[in-house]
Amino acid sequence: MPQTLEFKDWLADASRQLLDAGITSANLDAELILSHSLNVNRTYLHAHPEQIISTVNLITVNNYLAERLNHKPIAYIVGHKEFYGRKFIVTPATLIPRPESEDIITILKSLIHNPKSTLHLIDIGTGSGCLGITAKLEFPDLDVTLADISSDALKVATLNANSLVADVAMLQSDLLQNYTHKPDIIIANLPYVDQTWDRSPETEYEPAMALFADENGLLIIKELIKQASDKIANNGYLIIEADPDQHQELTEYAKKHSFRPIDKLGYVLSFSANKINA
Repeated sequence: MPQTLEFKDWLADASRQLLDAGITSANLDAELILSHSLNVNRTYLHAHPEQIISTVNLITVNNYLAERLNHKPIAYIVGHKEFYGRKFIVTPATLIPRPESEDIITILKSLIHNPKSTLHLIDIGTGSGCLGITAKLEFPDLDVTLADISSDALKVATLNANSLVADVAMLQSDLLQNYTHKPDIIIANLPYVDQTWDRSPETEYEPAMALFADENGLLIIKELIKQASDKIANNGYLIIEADPDQHQELTEYAKKHSFRPIDKLGYVLSFSANKINA
């Protein structure tokens, strides 16, 4: 690229390069990179298409573009991702929030409305905290704990809780191991990807411990179901995310551990903790 460029010319060239690299969101990503680099919103770019990018800024923006061309996720480049209408800080220590995970909140809203007493909710494998923090902000009376085995992930979750003014507790724990309450609600987006599955190159940048699990991706979720069957309050709820192809096996496994299937939506399954015949 030349030493100076107008916004419109840089965006056109960057979009072309991104498309050539197989990145389908090329136009959007180019705008996000440039607006992040210049600390302006995307509307400003369109309102000032002929504004010149300074030489110093051009170096920065081209470095970000090079990272995206290597399939580094745009969320890690700009440092945040929107989830349920709120902006969450993300780093390579946390999984990037996915739109399909918002269905956990949708199902949660279908299960609880105006609780008459304080309910204890724990978000297992919280990562950035997007699920548990959203639950707290949507239901302020919930007692919410964000749990993760990774101390680095909990640091990011703490930043998000502070930024979004969410009164939640933090807990470093391997699943439910260190949680002392009897949870009424457990929500979890745990690793469910098998190492042999086809996946996008962007996932190479995400923490492996947040993505992959043995036993065709089911090992950690099954361990949570087993732990939850002993700890969850009777008539409590377990809401988990998994690949739809895994749903039937997980449902049968959950039945054997005293859970009754309630609903499924997209990638999300929900169960009630009732004593049933396996």
